[in-house]
Amino acid sequence: MERSLWIAVGAWAVIAVVGLVLLWPGDRAASPFRDEPRADGQVESVTIQPCTGTSVEDLVECRALTVLITSGDTAGDRTVLEQAVTATEGRLPQAGDEIVLLVTTTPDGAVFYQFADYQRSGSMWVLVLLFAVCVVALGRWRGAGALAGLAVSVAVLVGFVLPALLDGSNPVIVAIVGSSVIAFASLYLAHGATSSTNVALLSTLVSLALTGALAWVFIELTTLTGLSDENALFLEAFGVQLDPRGLLLAGVVIGSLGVLDDVTVTQVSAVGELYRAQPGASARELYGQALTIGRDHISSTVNTLFLAYAGAALPLLLLFTETGAGVADVFTREVVAIEVVRTLVGSIGLIASVPISTWLAATVLTRDR
Repeated sequence: MERSLWIAVGAWAVIAVVGLVLLWPGDRAASPFRDEPRADGQVESVTIQPCTGTSVEDLVECRALTVLITSGDTAGDRTVLEQAVTATEGRLPQAGDEIVLLVTTTPDGAVFYQFADYQRSGSMWVLVLLFAVCVVALGRWRGAGALAGLAVSVAVLVGFVLPALLDGSNPVIVAIVGSSVIAFASLYLAHGATSSTNVALLSTLVSLALTGALAWVFIELTTLTGLSDENALFLEAFGVQLDPRGLLLAGVVIGSLGVLDDVTVTQVSAVGELYRAQPGASARELYGQALTIGRDHISSTVNTLFLAYAGAALPLLLLFTETGAGVADVFTREVVAIEVVRTLVGSIGLIASVPISTWLAATVLTRDR
């Protein structure tokens, strides 16, 4: 049984590597649409005064931000930005804030600035460091391996998946190949090249294939176009030829991977612990006991997926509520229906991964005995 596992894993690895080589993106011409130049700045003061071009009698007031430019060719210069005074309770720039400015240079050499965003790279790096410390402190060498797997996942997405999609490759095949490479790297780096890891890996890949097939079926049945995402429309306007539906399906496959490997690893580990506690247990007994653990895991994870979407889409749901739209109407609009399909299909794949990984782990352990 052990040999069969390695043969199956090796065959999938070969297919993934071949796909990686065949789909590897070539050199693309630089896009004519480039991001606007940016510069860093620091707000020195904020005053309320009449907007430019108005007088005190007009009663039109603006927030005037005096900003010191701290990067770029004009570092050391100061500029004044105006913002309309509104009743918003959102966060507004204050004295001492570090911000990001859009820089526009006119043909005659004049430079104009616009507020774009807040600088947050420093605090983001602090959060990343805190996360890494927590993972390593609890997981030790396995935690370090998990961080290495995360780094590989980011590298595969940025270095292969995104360029291959922009290169015009089939989004579904790209997603399957990229997800396979990520699954191999993340599981082996975190858990080592063991029989249990092989079982978790195969269970993850089989469940992922099932999730992809279900997603394809229900994207067809629900007539989703993938055009409700304004970013897809922007890409089309930029001349990037992508299949929006294929891109939607690829997103479902990649998004499901992270949850699937969590469940499969947990189930395989549970079966292993039960077997160590009951060396004489049959495969049927191990399967039944571990499935009870899986049911508890799934019952909480499914609700987690729904709440994660509801939290991310809260402003959109509030907008629909404010307009008086009915619940059925809201859930059948494409912008929401996409997430409903994504969540339910992912949940079905998640549910299927429990019996698949449990059965495979129990079978391998008892046959090896």
